[in-house]
Amino acid sequence: MNNEQLINKYNVAGPRYTSYPTVPAWNLEDFNLPDWQIDIKKTFQKDQNIGIYIHLPYCESLCTFCACHKHITINHSVEGPYIEALLKEWQLYLSLFDQKPVLKELHLGGGTPSFFSPENLKYLIENLLSEVTVPKDAAYGFEGHPMNTTRKHLEVLHALGFNRVSFGVQDYDAKVQRAINRHQPFEKVKEVTEIAREIGYTSISHDLVYGLPFQTINGIKNTVEKTLSLKPDRLSFYSYAHVPWIKGNGQRGFSEENLPGGAEKRALYELGKKLFEKAGYEEVGMDHFAKPSDELFIAREEGRLHRNFMGYTTENAQTLIGLGVSAIGNSATTYFQNDKVLKSYLEKLQNGKWPVVKGHLLTEKEVLAREIIEDIMCNFHTKRLDVFADDNPEIYGELRAMEQDGILTFNQSDLWVKEPGKAFVRNIAMLFDEHLKKDSQKPLFSKTI
Repeated sequence: MNNEQLINKYNVAGPRYTSYPTVPAWNLEDFNLPDWQIDIKKTFQKDQNIGIYIHLPYCESLCTFCACHKHITINHSVEGPYIEALLKEWQLYLSLFDQKPVLKELHLGGGTPSFFSPENLKYLIENLLSEVTVPKDAAYGFEGHPMNTTRKHLEVLHALGFNRVSFGVQDYDAKVQRAINRHQPFEKVKEVTEIAREIGYTSISHDLVYGLPFQTINGIKNTVEKTLSLKPDRLSFYSYAHVPWIKGNGQRGFSEENLPGGAEKRALYELGKKLFEKAGYEEVGMDHFAKPSDELFIAREEGRLHRNFMGYTTENAQTLIGLGVSAIGNSATTYFQNDKVLKSYLEKLQNGKWPVVKGHLLTEKEVLAREIIEDIMCNFHTKRLDVFADDNPEIYGELRAMEQDGILTFNQSDLWVKEPGKAFVRNIAMLFDEHLKKDSQKPLFSKTI
C-alpha cells in the first residue's frame, strides 16, 4: 500500500492522547469531589513531586485557527482579579497536602500568558513559589506571543526560575497570517528569540502549524527555513485541528476549500520533517523535534519522556494541578477539570468554593490502556501488549491488519511503530481505546492526518 493509500485509509477522526481516557469519554456520574480529594491526598502522600499548569485565558485578538479556551479583551484591568482567583485556588490545594510540595514542573499556558504584565506575573509566581520546594532540576516554561512578550517579561520569569519558553510562530506567509488573523513579522520573532537566548533560557521552542488555510509547499519551505535560521532548541510542528463544531465561529474565518487535506496536508509535514532533520533536529514523539543537546531529546533517549495535558514533558509527577478557568489536572487515578465559564469560575473562588466541575475516576483497565498509549506516543514501542490482550485477544487481529499495511510490527508482548507508521501513531493508539468503539452521534476529534 503506497503512502497516499495509507493516508486515505487512516485519515479519520481521532484523539491526540494528551490523556486517556479523553475528556469526552469521562464518566461524570461517578465523579465526586470527596473521592477526588481522597485520591489527590493518597497520590501526594506517595510522591510529593507535583506539576502545575496555569491557564491564563486572555488574548487581545482572536486567532481564527485556535481551538483553546480563551477570552478576547483589551481591558487589562481583568489581570488582578484573575490572579487573586488563581491564588485562592492554589490555597485550596495546599489545604489538602500535609507537607510542602516539590514543584518539578510549572507551565503558563493560554490564551496569552504574556497578556499579563511582568509585574502581575511576578506577583503570581512569587506567591506560588513561597509555598513549595523548588528542586535543582525544575522545568518551568511559558508560552510567549512574539508580538507582546517583552524583555521585561523574559527577565522577570527567568529570575523566578523559568528556563523554557515557546513562541507561537504558526506560519510566516502573509496570506496565511491574514486568514488566521495572526499578524507577526519574522523580525519580531527573531528579536524575542535572541533576547531570550541572551537572558539565559536553555530551551527555546518555536511552534509551527501545518494544514492551515492557503498553505503551500513553497510557503512551508520559507517558514521552516526562516525558523531554522534562528536555531531554536525545540520545534513543534502541529497538525491544524479543524474542529469548528466545537469552537464555533472562531474557526469559521475561512472556507473549507482553503484547507489542504489528506495527502496534500501530509506533504507539508514531510517537507518540514526533512528540513528539520537535515538541520540536525531529531523527531521526538508526535509533531515534536529537538536538538540532541535539548532535554526533551535526552529524556526520549533515556526513556523518561512522558505525555500529559501540557503535551510532551521530561517530568512524571503523579499529581498535575490545573489552575485557572477550564484548566485540567490529574492525580494517580483521577482526571478533573475546572469550570469553563470565566464568570462562574471567578464567583466560585470568591465564595471559597472549588472550581472543579467534572472529572473521571480511572478503572484498572483504563490505567493499563493509558500506560500503553503513553508508551506508543512517547517511545513508538510498548512491552505491555500481552497484558492488555488477556482481556482483549481481538487486538492481535487488528494489529495484523496494520502490520500488513507496513506501519508496525509486533509479537505477543511487544509492539514497535515502524518509520512509515509514525504518521499514524494516533491511529495505532486508538486500538487500545475502548471508548472509541462506542457509537457517537456527533464529531468529537480532528482528523489524524
